[in-house]
Amino acid sequence: MLLLSIIAYLFLTVLIGYWASRRVKTAGDFMLAGRSLPILLSSSALFATWFGSETVFGASSEFLKGGLYAVIEDPFGAALCLILFGIFFARKLYSMNLLTLGDFFKLRYGRRAELLSSALMAPPYVGYIAAQLVAMGLILNVVSGLDVWMGVVVSALVVTFYTYIGGMWAISITDFVQSIIIVVGLVVLAVVLAGKAGGVAAVFADVHPANFRFLPKPEWREVTAYLAAWSVLGLGSIPSQDVFQRSMSSGSANTAVRSCYYAAFLYLTVAMLPLFISLCTKHLYPEQLTGDTQLTLPVMVLQHTNLVVQVLFFGSLLSAIMSTTSSAILAPAAIFSENLVRPLMKERLNDRQMLWLTRGSVLLFSALATLMACLRSNIYELVGESSVLSMVTLLAPLTFGIYWRRTTSAGAMASMLVGVISWALCEFVISIGIHSLVPATFLSVVALLVVSLLTPREPQRLEPMHQ
Repeated sequence: MLLLSIIAYLFLTVLIGYWASRRVKTAGDFMLAGRSLPILLSSSALFATWFGSETVFGASSEFLKGGLYAVIEDPFGAALCLILFGIFFARKLYSMNLLTLGDFFKLRYGRRAELLSSALMAPPYVGYIAAQLVAMGLILNVVSGLDVWMGVVVSALVVTFYTYIGGMWAISITDFVQSIIIVVGLVVLAVVLAGKAGGVAAVFADVHPANFRFLPKPEWREVTAYLAAWSVLGLGSIPSQDVFQRSMSSGSANTAVRSCYYAAFLYLTVAMLPLFISLCTKHLYPEQLTGDTQLTLPVMVLQHTNLVVQVLFFGSLLSAIMSTTSSAILAPAAIFSENLVRPLMKERLNDRQMLWLTRGSVLLFSALATLMACLRSNIYELVGESSVLSMVTLLAPLTFGIYWRRTTSAGAMASMLVGVISWALCEFVISIGIHSLVPATFLSVVALLVVSLLTPREPQRLEPMHQ
């Protein structure tokens, strides 16, 4: 019965995506839903940006191992990203009427910067998509006994299909429905488990105080590691296409800004539920904590709850993961088609051809991520790795490009190149004892400032791009 419910849910999602596809007439509709989403759809889309496998599986697993201190990256860093994007970036980027974040680099710094930034922006999404597919493969494995790799392939086919036909319209509408299911499913499970445990107080009484430590010890290495954990998603996802496309799909600049704040509050609130549920599991069923702790929650639900709770929980899990995956597939596809292939074609593609090129790119990135998902299985690591490259290469050129008129194209290019080279050296060659993103980001900023000051001032062109 549970498996039939999951199949029915997947089928319903595909139907919603097919219905939404009727609104897709242009590449702009496909990438940004025609920039027309109301506050409810826009907020739910932003909330669903990261609320997937890393929050329900990865973060709860890390929380059981290291307490609150181990999950600074997500959910706290993710909520920080949405707040910062709403304060400093959403309104300014919305007024420029861009299709992709790569368009900003083209408009502000020129064609070479567009190509380089896009080449750095798109590939990391493969790991992020793979993390979500691994999670769905794990769910199908627990529920049906299907091999994880087979579950990955089935999940990829479903999500890719409705993303391929409906683009951002399908993503936004399914995100809204899925967000409701996420909240209801997790709340019901939390209430049921808290009741079995004898109440919330009984659950927390069984937790060692050290598990609630939130601040670092006053030691240099721990402080830098703490700041790096906040930064991986908190700063690293600011220059990302998925946050950009969800925010820019809003119907107005005010809606874009407000939806960031609403989504941040909703994300941080709802993300506490998987952590609390993991505490309930530890209190009630400590034997479940052996082996792969990523499977702790689904196995516990399957073995110790009734069918109604199982349907709600696995429905919310699938909702969370599918909403994240679909957007993550569309993001690099949009960058690849609009900012890498189109310039190489000398702008000869019309809008209809661009639409089909973007759809083809959806298939490409989905296939690459499916292959990676079949080879690797640690969800939290896959997600963290996917955000670092954007931070060390694109954060400085994006931020200074908006707020410092003296930033030059040469400075932006130097920032990106120095950032990626220094990160690679610190990550794979030189051991410096701190997270590689710290020196790489610092050197990226320094390179931008120095080269911009040493090169001639350029006219700033930030007028709307797509009329």
